[in-house]
Amino acid sequence: MLTDRDSLLRRLLELRSEHRDLDTVISRLLASSGLDQIQMQRLKKRKLLLKDEIAWLESRLIPDDIA
Repeated sequence: MLTDRDSLLRRLLELRSEHRDLDTVISRLLASSGLDQIQMQRLKKRKLLLKDEIAWLESRLIPDDIA
């Protein structure tokens, strides 16, 4: 059975992959002539939300070292 840590790691990998995919989509939209500002704003907002969730998951996975 998967542990909570395994589930978090799997989710983290999924989010990183989606974040990279959004980078690609945003780059292609910027390069194309038919730029839709609303779509671009939505993609960038989603990318920021992913970044926040990735940071939260990483903080859960990295144990705190108390000196």
